[in-house]
Amino acid sequence: MRHDEPTWNPQADRTPASGESDRASGESDRPDGSDAPEQPRELRRILRLFRPYRARLAVVGLLVCAASLVSVATPFLLKEILDTAIPEGRTGLLSLLALGMILSAVVTSVFGVLQTLISTTVGQQVMHDLRTAVYGRLQRMSLAFFTRTRTGEVQSRIANDIGGMQATVTSTATSLVSNLTSVIATVVAMLALDWRLTAVSLLLLPVFAWISRRVGRERKKIATERQKQMAAMAATVTESLSVSGILLGRTMGRADSLTRSFEEESRQLVDLEVRSNMAGRWRMAVITIVMAAMPAVIYWSAGLAFRMGGPTVSIGTLVAFVSLQQGLFRPTVSLLSTGVQIQTSLALFQRIFEYLDLPIDITERRDPVRLETVKGEVRFENVSFRYDEQGAPVLDGIDLTVPAGGSLAVVGPTGSGKSTLSYLVPRLYDVTGGRVTLDGVDVRDLDFDTLARGVGVVSQETYLFHASVAENLRFAKPDATDEELHAAARAAQIHDHIASLPDGYDTVVGERGHRFSGGEKQRLAIARTILRDPPVLILDEATSALDTRTEHAVQQAIDALSANRTTLTIAHRLSTVRDADQIVVLDSGRAAERGTHAELLDRGGRYAALVRRDARLEPVT
Repeated sequence: MRHDEPTWNPQADRTPASGESDRASGESDRPDGSDAPEQPRELRRILRLFRPYRARLAVVGLLVCAASLVSVATPFLLKEILDTAIPEGRTGLLSLLALGMILSAVVTSVFGVLQTLISTTVGQQVMHDLRTAVYGRLQRMSLAFFTRTRTGEVQSRIANDIGGMQATVTSTATSLVSNLTSVIATVVAMLALDWRLTAVSLLLLPVFAWISRRVGRERKKIATERQKQMAAMAATVTESLSVSGILLGRTMGRADSLTRSFEEESRQLVDLEVRSNMAGRWRMAVITIVMAAMPAVIYWSAGLAFRMGGPTVSIGTLVAFVSLQQGLFRPTVSLLSTGVQIQTSLALFQRIFEYLDLPIDITERRDPVRLETVKGEVRFENVSFRYDEQGAPVLDGIDLTVPAGGSLAVVGPTGSGKSTLSYLVPRLYDVTGGRVTLDGVDVRDLDFDTLARGVGVVSQETYLFHASVAENLRFAKPDATDEELHAAARAAQIHDHIASLPDGYDTVVGERGHRFSGGEKQRLAIARTILRDPPVLILDEATSALDTRTEHAVQQAIDALSANRTTLTIAHRLSTVRDADQIVVLDSGRAAERGTHAELLDRGGRYAALVRRDARLEPVT
């Protein structure tokens, strides 16, 4: 198996790996439950998301610094008003200082609007990059990943987890820079006014920082549990409220049970949301109370110093200092809250990074082979396959050749590996031994475009989008004309039915095509494949779920589709494969018999037994 393992880059998702995975674990191995060694690496990885937008972020930084410096000037203007302009009756100076305070507010507001616009745009672009990266990564995962992952879980990662990071990505970085700049500028200004009062004001800040860090860790753990619960609930909704889920629930009388199950999951989410919002709330409230009480402490300290004959502070200086202190209060509390929010968001980033770090086992070579024309010869050379290293082999030692334009039918009992064998040709899975070739080239060496053009699949599980008939058909060939659509539908024996519908080819097929019967959906799928015109055709039990009359109509469409193509048919009903050039009987992953229909009947082996069984099960018409 080939592994050209890429790591993710927001701008180039094909960058090869150079070392260890950046997988972020949601669990901590430290005795105290912290994950301090992981956090710097995670933060560096988060910062890399913003790297393509450095220039715009630099502008935001300049605007933030300018706004902070302008806002700090206001208390000094106030000090001059109280200590000089008013006592000395200097009206001109008073007007100038008052105008300066107004202009300071205007400039600060304008800078704030501009920085919000730029930072929000950057943040939304980063979220777009994340969503696109996760979706692109999942599109490149093998079929095995989706067989073991609930659809709702995948949807929750893209919608809930990335959506939950919106506030952090769009505003936290700007808030962090803005508040940090404000705190530094304010502390410097306070020191310039009076270092003794500044020391009193900052005495408890280290304690506050420690408390906020503890609260952040607590909320991060709860956030991880909450997102898992949201994913579980999303999976339940996706499965039970689909058309198939509703049909199953109603016909099995389980609607009330499903409602109770959803109610319980929702109740658990309510508990986690409450815990998340209340975690550390009392401790943060204490910080808020203490900081709000600091002006009173400053006034008390200044009054006590004056009473005891210490150094006096002018009224202007005292008012300006308290104004600065109040200005320090907001960004400091915001900084502490931002620290908590960042730690909480790390849980969401971890879940996204887990998907971005998923190993991709179906990859395209750096220098893939591209076939301009696919003739259609398919070979299986000593092919073996297993789903995991410790599992039993699903296929073992398969050697088969299907010449271009020829037909091969694969039959056998359930679980013999028939579908798995067919999925190796379009690389829905990769072999674990041997090789599969198309026109003599290992399919693992071909570029994905050649495989997509060269191999078409029609399976028993027909998937139609909730869109019009024309849009479903054009999924195979976006630039197809109406005439091409009609020709493909005629070949698939479905044109007359479509034309009889009120909206014709503009008819919406409904969720998963439930407005059409099973046979009609199969013929639509065949028409879609005819439109793509692949030289190699995989038919995976395409008629096994249909009644005899519908099967006959669909089989006519399949015959039209199979003409002059290399055809690999996975068959449940043996009546559909009697004319195949070669028939192979699989048993426990090995080719037990092979030959034509007549040859295998003459041998009287497994195939003959399957034919006799099929004849007994065939309904009388």
